[in-house]
Amino acid sequence: MAHAKSNGYQASDATSSLDALRELYGNTFAVVKSMALKAAMDLGIADAIHHHGGAATLSQIVTRVALHPSKVPCLRRLMRVLTLSGVFAVQKLAPGDAAAPADEAEAAVYALTPVSRLLIGAGNQGHMMSMLLHPNFITPFFRISDWLQRELPGPCIFKHTHGRSLWEMADDDAAFNTVVNDGMASDSIFTMDILVREHGEVFQGISSLVDVAGGNGTAAQAIARAFPEVKCSVMDLAHVVAEAPGGTGVEFITGDMFESVPPANAVFLKGDNDCVKILGNCKKAIPTRDKGEKVIIMDIVVGTGPSDQKHRDVQILYDAYIMFINGAERDEQEWKKLFLEAGFSDYKIMPIMGFRSIIEVYP
Repeated sequence: MAHAKSNGYQASDATSSLDALRELYGNTFAVVKSMALKAAMDLGIADAIHHHGGAATLSQIVTRVALHPSKVPCLRRLMRVLTLSGVFAVQKLAPGDAAAPADEAEAAVYALTPVSRLLIGAGNQGHMMSMLLHPNFITPFFRISDWLQRELPGPCIFKHTHGRSLWEMADDDAAFNTVVNDGMASDSIFTMDILVREHGEVFQGISSLVDVAGGNGTAAQAIARAFPEVKCSVMDLAHVVAEAPGGTGVEFITGDMFESVPPANAVFLKGDNDCVKILGNCKKAIPTRDKGEKVIIMDIVVGTGPSDQKHRDVQILYDAYIMFINGAERDEQEWKKLFLEAGFSDYKIMPIMGFRSIIEVYP
């Protein structure tokens, strides 16, 4: 008769341990999903499937991507990861189906999903995801434990790893600067299109708006197009303004947000990790509420928004991610404390942008 115990474990203990091991492996291999997504973007797999009408076999995908013939079986395994994570969908053609090929591997038809559709066409999110997965952004995470053992104040994880800040590296490396600018611009195009189209009431009654640290003016241009009666301007550093596009209907102003913010009816801040440092200057720019003056912030409010686990996961992971540049996401009480300390009288949080919210702050 078999013994009930083996090496001191009951059968239920063994099952529990194996389940725990599965979770441990799942967390360890989560990075594979990210790298598979990066590979898909680098290879243009979503575009290849889109070229074939939104669904394609492996051989059809291969005709549109730069792939060595010997690596086709590896691509099939990569696609298996990408379908597991929901980037693509897969459908197996039944053997009796007239369209089913003799090759079993070719019986799989890969289709675009709502996720991968965000990687194709104008204004797609590929640039933003490529920025977030760039080696310069990922490498610092291998130094978190070392960084945590060092006393504050000190350099952020990015500077601790690379010896210079993100913006210093972007200034010195034109290719990396393009990655950063393209990523931030694609995020602005996507989010601002939704904001002005679905939630235009945020900008109603505003006569003038300044986008602080607005870069090439993507967000301000979206507002100006949707609301031509609003005089939109962008304030940023001199080297940014020097490369600003012309003929956009947006005025570009050279300035430092840590010193002052130009007067306006509204001030717009989009996901700036240092926005707390300029709230006082924003208050000076809109000292009263007589004409509907307000600061408009697009950022994460941890714990606010849809209650499903995926939204919560993204908020928490995003907060951990931006720690590498000393950024931090805040819950409502933390935001409230900052607003009151800056001299504002009230605020309103609108969880209308997925895992991000729009916050209106009033003088």
